[in-house]
Amino acid sequence: MTTAEQLDDRYGRTRRRRGPWIVLIAIAVLIVGAFGWMTVTTQMNAVDADDLGFDLVDEHTVNVRFQITGVQGKDVACIVEALDEEFGVVGWKVVEIPGGETHSQALSATVPTVSAATTGLVNSCWVA
Repeated sequence: MTTAEQLDDRYGRTRRRRGPWIVLIAIAVLIVGAFGWMTVTTQMNAVDADDLGFDLVDEHTVNVRFQITGVQGKDVACIVEALDEEFGVVGWKVVEIPGGETHSQALSATVPTVSAATTGLVNSCWVA
């Protein structure tokens, strides 16, 4: 009489092990959770900047108006640039903004330039 073990050996049936699958699923859950947490913390510290306009004061000065929206109560730093006709940077300045009570703030910065500028804008902002 043929036993179940002999039939399993003959036809290549083996017991499936659940341990490695459980470990792989647990690792996948941890990786997805880590990426999710990194995404949440990045968005919590995101700062958006919108250009509102600029004024050419003279040949060596540009006044840039902008609005930042983002975190409340944390200091923010922004790079404000002045550009020429060919979009080359002719002046820039790092503006440090103390944390405020509001979600958004309208600001202006005066940027000194080395030659005549045709525009001014905010390059980027971040939580300082």
